[in-house]
Amino acid sequence: MQRFIARRFVFMIFSLLAATMVVFGLSRATGDPLLLYAKPGGYGMSPEQIEALTKKLGLDKPLVVQYFMWLGRAIKGDFGRTILDERPVLQVIRLKIFNTMRLAMGALLWAVTISIPLGVLSAVKRGTFWDYAGRAFAIFGMCAPAFWVGLMAIVLFAVKLGWLPAASMDPLRSAPFSWTNIKYYIMPAIILGWYPAAALLRLTRSAMLEILDSEFIKFARSKGVRETAVVWKHAFRNAMIPPLTMMAVMLGGFIAGAIVIEQVFAWPGMGRLSVDAIFNNDFPLLTGCVLLFACMFVLANFLADIAYAYLDPRIRYT
Repeated sequence: MQRFIARRFVFMIFSLLAATMVVFGLSRATGDPLLLYAKPGGYGMSPEQIEALTKKLGLDKPLVVQYFMWLGRAIKGDFGRTILDERPVLQVIRLKIFNTMRLAMGALLWAVTISIPLGVLSAVKRGTFWDYAGRAFAIFGMCAPAFWVGLMAIVLFAVKLGWLPAASMDPLRSAPFSWTNIKYYIMPAIILGWYPAAALLRLTRSAMLEILDSEFIKFARSKGVRETAVVWKHAFRNAMIPPLTMMAVMLGGFIAGAIVIEQVFAWPGMGRLSVDAIFNNDFPLLTGCVLLFACMFVLANFLADIAYAYLDPRIRYT
């Protein structure tokens, strides 16, 4: 088990290095980094200032040396300063990342709570009302655009019924698990997890159907094993590997893909921060956000690999 985790950890490090190369390459492919600091109508800087900034950013050195200088600063948490207000990029990200992570965890909790039981029920009760209801939920969830569902939810539950707040977070910073705080999370979390929940339901149903039709399940039933044990102890555990893969990708996708939902609900998270960085041409901030998104995806997949090994011991030796 230790060797398996060590191999996956090494693969994770190489994946992160590849991500840093892509992010750095894109940052240089867009043009001269000095133009980011230009004033309207020109550089607005004297030749001495340009020379000092060039040395500070290491732009007078070969591209490979620039990459390793940038990587060394990034490892220390130094992604530079924002163009707009010259604050440390990491400080700006730190103010927003926890808002997005709380929203992502709420969306993941809702998606898993709905999709896994309904997917299992749809597979076990194949051809019944529950099967058709689960498939209808999956089809609607995968077809309806998230931004449209979010706007319709605001119109219905915030404007018409007045049950939930339309946007943003709790301005009073009340207790985390109080209704005053939780009600701000309900619509954004449900809409953010709507499509992944539908996809996860379909994947769970397909995996369960495949396992339930396998020979060892038929053998267990022929021995008189209780149906509950057959479904949850034998079938469910073997069918969880494909959904687990998707859940890892979902968590990273919630963090990186919350841009639309955060815009619709005016949520002060990483999604809105990235959009603002694009509009303000704040490339150091955008680079930090993109690199953070990549790290989240890689880390989520690493944790999924470890979970695989616990669910299926055969994977430890691959």
